[in-house]
Amino acid sequence: MILPPLLQQKPDIGAMIFEHTGDSHIVELPFGLGEWHLPGPWKVGGIDLSPTKHVVFMILAAFLVFVTMWYAGRQIERRHREGKGPRGLGAAVEALVLWVRNDVAVANIGHGGERFAPYVLTLFFFILYCNLLGLLPWGSAATGNIAVTAALALTAFLTIEISGMMTLGAKGYMKTIVMVPPGMKGAGAVIMAMIMTPVELIGKIVKPFALTLRLFANMTAGHFVILVLLGLIFVFGTAPPAIKGIVVIGSVGLTLFMMFLELLVAFLQAYIFALLTSVFIGLMRHEH
Repeated sequence: MILPPLLQQKPDIGAMIFEHTGDSHIVELPFGLGEWHLPGPWKVGGIDLSPTKHVVFMILAAFLVFVTMWYAGRQIERRHREGKGPRGLGAAVEALVLWVRNDVAVANIGHGGERFAPYVLTLFFFILYCNLLGLLPWGSAATGNIAVTAALALTAFLTIEISGMMTLGAKGYMKTIVMVPPGMKGAGAVIMAMIMTPVELIGKIVKPFALTLRLFANMTAGHFVILVLLGLIFVFGTAPPAIKGIVVIGSVGLTLFMMFLELLVAFLQAYIFALLTSVFIGLMRHEH
């Protein structure tokens, strides 16, 4: 029996997975409209600054955050002028904003947390939209790129350290690096400082690394699992019809379940990143 050419060549599932989750200079257009080849290369000082797929989806996520807040704000303002309470999208966005502001930012940062609420809210909604855009068939999750999560973690690191320095002063901030237990003096204090200073410095560096890897790993792993489950259909493409039917049903069912789970993960990872950033800011500002 001679199989058709399409069945003779099994698709490379691994290449398909890495092509979908990786960055590239090609953006798939929705509804089968083809591909958009991004301009480039743009090199400055030997560094390639050409736009990529993840850059496009980050810009789209930022635009969606702006549109969401702008439209919800106008809707709430109009309802207030009419003497009515907000409803629909405006009410949903207001509830989500108040929850992040009060229960995530202010509750974990403590006194003065209101000043950091806009930053924490921006982190939450931007990461959320990046995560959700990755669930579209033609979409891409920019948060599955370790460079993107590292940049987000760097903004958190700078916010944590600079806010701590401004709140504690130079002397108080140095105590978060050169840590000596209260009341210890002399040689014991010197030895303790020599032991604890590297530990404290490592602790400062570990925080942004934890934020980077947690978001990157969770968003990448979910896409890997979904694509592997779909790939089972191609792996069993030459199997007997009965077995192939069972595989297709099982694969589609598990993929749908994982897609719903990824919706939860998209919200959960945005919440965790915003929460940990708030906790770290609060710990630094109230070091005493």
